[in-house]
Parts: sequence; C-alpha cells; structure tokens
Amino acid sequence: MTVRRDFKEPARCRPDQVIGREELFTAAREQLGRGGSVLLHGPAGIGKSTVLRALAAECGGTARTVLRCSPTESESHLPFLALADLLGLVLDEVSDRLPAAQLTALESALTGRGESTLQRDGLALRLAVLSTLRALADSGPVLVVADDLQWLDPASAELLGFAARRLGDTPVRMLFAVRTEGEEYDRHLRASPPDTLAVRLGPLSRAQMSTLLDHRGYTGLPRSTVRDIHRTSGGNALFALELGRALAENVTPPRPGEPLPVPTSLRALVLNRLEMLSDQARRTLLVASAGARPTLALLHAAGRDNAEAETAQAAELGLLATEPEGPAVRFAHPMISAALYAEAPAQERRAAHAALSTAASDPIERARHLALATTGTDPEVAARLAEAAALARDRGAPSVAAQLSLLAARHTPADGTPSPNGLRLAAADDAITAGELDLARDIAREALARTAVPAERVRAWIAVIETAGHAMTEVDSIFPQALADAGDDPKLLALVHYQLTWRALLVEGDFDEAREEAGYAAELAARAGDRYTELLALALKAQIETLMGHPDAPATIRRALEEPQDPRVACHHNGAGYSRFRWLIMSDQLPEARAAVTALLREVRRHGWVESEVHFLRGVAETELHSGHCGRALDLARESLRLARDTGIGEVASAVLTSLAEAAGGEVERALTLAREAMEHAEEDGDQMYVSRALAALGHAQLVAGDTEAAVRSLRRVREVEQGLGITDPARGRWHGDLAEALVRGGEIAEAQDVIDVTREQALRLDRESVLAVLDRAEALVRAASGEQDAAIAQLTSAQDRLGKLGYGLEEARAAFALAQLRSGATGRTSYDEPARLFRRCRALPWLRRVEAAAEVGTVEPAPAPAPVAAPDGLDSLDGLASMERQVAALVMEGATNREIAARLFISVKTVEATLTRVYRKLGIRSRVDIVRLAAGRRTP
Repeated sequence: MTVRRDFKEPARCRPDQVIGREELFTAAREQLGRGGSVLLHGPAGIGKSTVLRALAAECGGTARTVLRCSPTESESHLPFLALADLLGLVLDEVSDRLPAAQLTALESALTGRGESTLQRDGLALRLAVLSTLRALADSGPVLVVADDLQWLDPASAELLGFAARRLGDTPVRMLFAVRTEGEEYDRHLRASPPDTLAVRLGPLSRAQMSTLLDHRGYTGLPRSTVRDIHRTSGGNALFALELGRALAENVTPPRPGEPLPVPTSLRALVLNRLEMLSDQARRTLLVASAGARPTLALLHAAGRDNAEAETAQAAELGLLATEPEGPAVRFAHPMISAALYAEAPAQERRAAHAALSTAASDPIERARHLALATTGTDPEVAARLAEAAALARDRGAPSVAAQLSLLAARHTPADGTPSPNGLRLAAADDAITAGELDLARDIAREALARTAVPAERVRAWIAVIETAGHAMTEVDSIFPQALADAGDDPKLLALVHYQLTWRALLVEGDFDEAREEAGYAAELAARAGDRYTELLALALKAQIETLMGHPDAPATIRRALEEPQDPRVACHHNGAGYSRFRWLIMSDQLPEARAAVTALLREVRRHGWVESEVHFLRGVAETELHSGHCGRALDLARESLRLARDTGIGEVASAVLTSLAEAAGGEVERALTLAREAMEHAEEDGDQMYVSRALAALGHAQLVAGDTEAAVRSLRRVREVEQGLGITDPARGRWHGDLAEALVRGGEIAEAQDVIDVTREQALRLDRESVLAVLDRAEALVRAASGEQDAAIAQLTSAQDRLGKLGYGLEEARAAFALAQLRSGATGRTSYDEPARLFRRCRALPWLRRVEAAAEVGTVEPAPAPAPVAAPDGLDSLDGLASMERQVAALVMEGATNREIAARLFISVKTVEATLTRVYRKLGIRSRVDIVRLAAGRRTP
C-alpha cells in the first residue's frame, strides 16, 4: 500500500513503546536518517514488527511517499503480489515517465492481464521497478517498508533487489524485517541496497521482559512467574505475551514450582485458543490459512457462507488482525496460520484446497490448490499444473514455474506425456533462469538417477553443465558421460557439442577448436532437423570466425541468416543478425552496419528485450564513433553504460566503448578512469579478450592526453595479449595505428615500423581499407622522423583523402592534424584551420583543444609524460627477474604501496600481489622489507 507524507501512524507505534530495543532502535534510526537502509532480523515473535512500525512512524514523516507490503507464507508462491502492494497505487502517478516497454511489463505484472514479454526478457520489468522508484524519488524521498520479508514472493524479491543494487544516491530508503530463525540473514540482503545496516533482534533479558509484560497490562506477576515465563518463552516477546495472556485468563494461578498451566510454544497456545471457536469457524480459518490472499469474498466463494461472523469471532480471540484499510483476512501472526494448518487432519486440509481450487481467481493459485487437494497421480491435475507453470514462466516468475513443474511431475503417471522426468527437467531449466543453480543441479541429478532415456539424460547433463557457468572445469568429467548417453543421435550430440564449443572458448581458450565444435554442432543439428540449435551454433561459429579474422565468417553469417529463422535467435545479441553487423563494421561498410544495428535496436525495443538492447545500443554508438559523430556517439555510449549498469549486462564492454567516446568527444580524464575500471574488472573475471579491449581504450586515452610512454606500455600489452589469443583481424580493436604513433613519439622508430608491417600484412589479407589508411598515417610519422619529409606529407595527404571517402570522420581529422603538424615543423608556419574545422564537425572536443593549443604556439608538443620507473642500483644484477617484476620491485624500494604501484604501471592490485609473490620466490625472500634490504646490501657506497 502507499502512504503519503501527511499520513499519521497510530500512537501504538511510538518509539517509546519499543521495550528493550532502545540501542538498536537508535542505530537503525540514525542509519535511516543518513539516507541508508535497515534490515531487522531475528526469530519469529522476537519483536521485529514492533520495531519496524516504530521506525516507520518516526522516519516516514520525512518521506513524501511510503510504500508498504506485509506478505504471508500462503501467498509467497504467487508472483508479484508484494509488488502490487508496493506500487499498485502509484503507477498512475509515474506511468507517463516510464518507457512504453517498461510500463507494459509493469502493468502486466500488477494486474495479471495483457500480453507479457517477460518470457523472452524479464529485464523490462526489472527496469520498470527501478524507473518507478527513481520517478517517485524525483518528487521527494521514498521509504519502502516490508515486514516478513521471508514470505516475499521470489519474483518481487528479485525485483526489489535488482532496484536496490542500482539506486545509488537516489533518495530511496528501505526498511525491512525478516524472520531468520535457524538461518542466516545474508541471503535476504539481496533485496536491500548494498549499504544496508543489518540489525539482529535477540532475546529479551528477564528485566526487559518484565517491563514488557507490565507495559502490556500483565502487572503484579511474581518474580518466579516472570522467571518461568522468560525461561519458557526463551526471551521471545510474542511467546511471552501469549503466556502472559494465558495466565491472565487462568482463574487459578500456578503454585510455586509448578509448570505454567499453558503449553510451552505458540503453536500449543493457538490450539488452546482455537478450542473456543465453533467447528464451522475453525473450518473457515483453515480455508483462510490455506489461501494465498484470503478475503471475505474468497471465503464466500469457497463455501464459507458465514465468513463475516466467524472471522469476527476469531478476531476477538486475537487470532486475526483487523484490517480497516482493506478486505484481507490476516492472521495476527503467520505462526498462528501455520499452526492451524499443521494441526488440521489431512482430509480437512485437502477439502480446503479443493474448495479454493475453484474459488481462487488466479489460475496459478487454482492449479496449486488442485494439486494439494489431490493424492497420487492424476493426468488432468498434472496438465493443469504444467499450464500454470507455463503461465508463471510467461509472467517472468521462473522460480514459481519450477515449483509448479515439480508438482506436475509428482502427479504425472510414469507413462505420462510429458514424462515425470521431462517435467523435472523443465523445472531445472526454470530454476537456472531464476538463478537457483543449486536447485537446478539437484533436480537434474534426481532426473539422472530416475531415468535411462537418452534424451532425458542428455538434457539433465546439459542442465548440470549450465549450472557451472564459466567454471566449466568443474564439470569436465561430465562431457564423456553426456556423449556416451547421446550415442549416435544427432540431435542429442548437437546439444553436447554446442556446450563443447563454449568449453573450448572458456577452458581451453582455443578459437580453432571452438570453431570446429560449433561447426560440428550445427551440422548435427541440421541432420536432426533441430533448427533452433543449428542457428545458435552457426551464430556462435560466425562470432568466433569474426574474432579470428577468418575468411569464412561472411559465408557462415549468410548461412545463419537463411530461412527458416527462429524468432528466439533472429534478434538475439548472440544471433546471426548481430554477427552480420560486426562483420559489416569491421569491413568498413559503415552505412550498412548502421542500418543493420539500428533495425535490430528498433525491433528489440518494440518487444521490450532489454538485454539485447544493451548490446545493440552499444553497436549504434560504435558506428557513430567510427563515422566521426562524436557527440552522438558519446550520448549513446553513456546511455549504454547506464543501461548496462542498471541491468548488470555488458558493463565492461560498455565502459570500454564509453571510454573511447569520452576520449573522442568528452573528457579525457573520464576516459582514463573508465578504461582503468574496465581493465580491473576484466582481469578479475579472467576475461583476456576484454583485458585487451580495455587496455586498447586506456592506451588510446593516454595518447590523446599526451602521455606517450604510458600509451606505449598499455598498447604493447594489448599486442601481447591478442597474439596469445590468436586474434589477427586488426579491425577488431583498431589499436595498431595508436601504438605505432606512440612508438614514433617515444623514439622507437624500428618497433613502430614492425607494428605497421605486421599489421599491414593482416589488413591486406582481410581487405581492411580503413586500417590500411590509418597505418599509412602512422607510417608517414615514421618517415618524417627519418627525415623523409616530402614522402611523409604525400602519404598523409593520401591517407586523409581515403579515410574521408570511407566515412571515418575522426580518423580523417587526425590525419589532417598530423599533416598540419608536419608542415609546421618543416616551415615553422602553417594553418590549423583544416583540422580545426574537421574536429569541430565531429564535435571531437579533446582533439579540438589540442589543435587550439598547437595553433597558439605554431606547433604541438606532447604533454610531459611521467618519468620512467628506473630500477635502483641494487637490482642491476638481478637478471632472473622479468621486466614487469623488476619494475614492481623497483617501486617497492621507492616505498610505493601495492595500490600506488598498480596506478603507476596500469595494472590491477591483484596483478601486483601476484608479481611480488614471484619476486619473493625468485629472490628467495619473504617480504617487501627483504627486497629493500637485499637492494641496500648490493649498493655501492
């Protein structure tokens, strides 16, 4: 529910009524006052709800909007109920500020009506929740309050967690309470912002409990009785109050030394009070306890004609809480409902579910009740459950779908169609989608233990492999078993070899092997008539060939684009359409590349496929950057980066592209920061391909900043990494011209020419015209440094003309700038009007500033680079150390910390630590101090 700022909480929620929690309450209140969030956790009945209400009452006054939900166990299996409580009343307020795809997804989730796109991509809904909170916060602070977080339906919990991790400085605070009896609270922090303060509510002391009992009217109790209550309740506030209530209602108090005349648990107390209800009222409460969201209307529909009177009687006994703001029938505590349900005979429970299977309005709830009302196998019930699982899947609730599929498997006869194991494997797929990898692995293992059917066994093996993610070495032993189960069935073999393609990429780092596996998987799938797997394998093969610079890439792309197509692959970011775009942009066909990726972007936006939108948006930005539209490229790149961070998809790739765009049309310092961040994340992930991309962006930004030496270091590493990976197409990273230029400016003429010669051979083989023109621009600088001024000017003039005709506006402007510099160096006077005009047309602001600086002095001088790291004398004879090891050791002797060394050498702190470990081993020492001592001992006085 939604509460406006002027809402006044009842007096009963005032903080002065929080007994025994004053210190915890103060810490939580201060955290909320700083704009932070709080998670209250502890066992059932410990007092979390009381503290939560008090905090909400005090801190809610500073919020413009308070969003509330208080889920129950019985409704936790239905997706988006908590989301409806939180956002149902504010949707109209923010709907005009949500993108159409997000609004459609959110309306579908809240109402359960309309066509959902979540089966294809649930990110639209995730972003819709994030956008809604941001839009509400634009009008003033927002406080989200959720009690009993453990009963939050998984779909709502995922959405809250997704938004919470991305809100940043947005004025949205979250106040949650969760039951954690016998379990850790950490997993519940996933629904909270990263800086959430976790506050554990433990048992009350005897003195605190005595104060609580007095405050609630149970006064005058002997100390021995208070001691017994404290012992029996274990310090639990709810149990203590229930024991106090029972004592107050008991005419004869217990004698000293006698046990309390009440059971020692809340469940027993509930049963004792239930005896005061009529049989019909107990049955009505049983139906309410079985329902997901019981209301009086639901109880009437389930055949409880006197629901009003019976629930009123239960409320008088304290079993139900009154709900003046809504029609819901809510138990005073979830444990009351649980105890009532647990104590009911099985036959009565089934009868309650049978009544609800026709009374409930939601088809998922009806199917669940039907399953719980049925014993043994029943094909009709299984079919209803399978349909409900499909509906939950379409609603973007794969966790619920997995549970329903497992129920369907339980009710499916052994010879049913689909088979019980087929339904279990569908549940495993849904669990993987929901991120519940342990559950998926357990389901798949159970299926393997139950079946000898090859198709089911292979599907189960594939599920186990997929749960390993990138850690495919952990499932290496599975592949021989999966191949054995597949036998000579081409369809099953195609599935296994498609996974072997990823293994070759992720485990072996072998592009040639991966290409062969992808091709074989596609061939097997085609033989089996499995078009979906065939298209996936062909698209993956095309991507591998494009990275390799393989001449067959265009033909593979054409094969992957042939009809018939599968809509699940056609517009996917790993599909053939995107592979074709990559080939076009690497082949200098910029207009065609722009048209292709723009069409893909338009299509996925129409469908609300946000995951692919991240990739295609980046593709459009890259095309604009190559075309010299730097302002437009920067806007798109920044949008891509924000979307990537919001979704957690492609963050490193988007940071790399945004770094390049910043260096071209924004701020160079920002470009450097983004490139370093991207490199650090790529190194942590062990992703060498994006280590090279991030290093290339860093080297480019360093070159633009005038830090020639740093640019050489970064770009040399790119060359080493890509040689190790077997990437030969220079159009992939386009860093080669930058390296050659930086080497020339650093006086490394021979190495610069070697880079040009090697790269030119590759570019000629692949017909990369723009790369050849950039290499000519760099070679002109080599010739100028060698005294061949006229030849250099002629080569630069030709390079500028070719780059302009190809449509590479920024590279054309760079050639014009280099040409003006050469002429200035030859004559002492020249005009920078042409490069200034071209850079201005591109909106290449960093380059334009360099031109203006050059025009003021008549020539341009590179900005002073940091002094090289010189090895101290004590290391001169340590020939056993590699170059990087010597540099790290030298900086250690200067007193630099690991973080300072990482910044100086543009490597990660982890790389510094690993390098020092090798240094210690090679030198036979143990610490940084030993390096200094060793070097000091070798210095000459």
